[in-house]
Amino acid sequence: MAYPVAAQAGKLLRALVLRPRFLVAGSQAVQLTSRRWLNLQEYQSKKLMSDNGVRVQRFFVADTANEALEAAKRLNAKEIVLKAQILAGGRGKGVFNSGLKGGVHLTKDPNVVGQLAKQMIGYNLATKQTPKEGVKVNKVMVAEALDISRETYLAILMDRSCNGPVLVGSPQGGVDIEEVAASNPELIFKEQIDIFEGIKDSQAQRMAENLGFVGPLKSQAADQITKLYNLFLKIDATQVEVNPFGETPEGQVVCFDAKINFDDNAEFRQKDIFAMDDKSENEPIENEAAKYDLKYIGLDGNIACFVNGAGLAMATCDIIFLNGGKPANFLDLGGGVKEAQVYQAFKLLTADPKVEAILVNIFGGIVNCAIIANGITKACRELELKVPLVVRLEGTFMEKKSYMHIRQETGNSNGNITGIQENVTHQNLSKCAISIFLS
Repeated sequence: MAYPVAAQAGKLLRALVLRPRFLVAGSQAVQLTSRRWLNLQEYQSKKLMSDNGVRVQRFFVADTANEALEAAKRLNAKEIVLKAQILAGGRGKGVFNSGLKGGVHLTKDPNVVGQLAKQMIGYNLATKQTPKEGVKVNKVMVAEALDISRETYLAILMDRSCNGPVLVGSPQGGVDIEEVAASNPELIFKEQIDIFEGIKDSQAQRMAENLGFVGPLKSQAADQITKLYNLFLKIDATQVEVNPFGETPEGQVVCFDAKINFDDNAEFRQKDIFAMDDKSENEPIENEAAKYDLKYIGLDGNIACFVNGAGLAMATCDIIFLNGGKPANFLDLGGGVKEAQVYQAFKLLTADPKVEAILVNIFGGIVNCAIIANGITKACRELELKVPLVVRLEGTFMEKKSYMHIRQETGNSNGNITGIQENVTHQNLSKCAISIFLS
């Protein structure tokens, strides 16, 4: 059972470290895979798909109510769907601070689109996945509403056990696919793809058949599956998930809703896509941390954590919690940290008015402890650190000279303290100016 802080941190880190997507091994297992950091709005993902031959609803994007009205008229559709564009689920059941209920609305009257957009754009939409105050809506998507006669599920993702891409599909779409995998594993189908050979027509046809498409729709679905796979490779995605992947009464196969995750390591060759990254909904301190390649998530405690590695950071949060304290943040320095990043990390931590103490817990595998020590001394000198600081360094270049350097440069001569877990209570932290942990 996870400790309370681990559970809290795990939930908050989901947007940073993990993406809760299932992967079928055989036909039953559920597995988590790495999440990447690029966030695209719904309309951006749909444009990528449309530009690559994948069939989606016709749509326009609007920044103002007047633009939304004009877009609705240009669509000339029997029915129109208006969607607030924010990076959060549950929009349909959300509430605006303008009083409007629901971030997704259907109407046949273009004038109603304009009226609804007035109550959306510029106002905060609160859903089950946003902060209590909600997230400001800057854009809306005005799209053609299509009837769906049948819904299926389709995903393309990287499977480490297969060392490459895999197609995963189910004839039960429009629902939580994890529940389908748990309750009806026989309805989950998988096609392993050789990344060198690419997707075969027989694989696309077989998946289309397993999803329940028949006749001309089977060929349509197979064509769309092939195009989705080609898009997956072209944009360096780690996942393309379409739910629902559906058919209309008019006999069209349409990707009605899609989520795309990208490999951040491919940013150097996907510059146009990464330039679309929407960071407007992040906390300002998170955006500032990202400038220096630091992974930061704010928590509600008063003991700042300065750690390298997500696992060690979460364990440190647990140690703090179990000894009566509360972590103020999750801060992962990463493996290739430089002295300047250490300084900037301290600058971010000390700018938080909630922080009453700072705990540095570094395992120097790839990280050089001497670099951390130099960064700490620079921060202490230039930022005039006024809160208690506890430092634990272990690993590469962790000799006493690193600790002595911290003491000499900061003018502190506290004795050594052994045993990190016994000394991270708020009471102990508040008694010291700078303490050094030796393993």
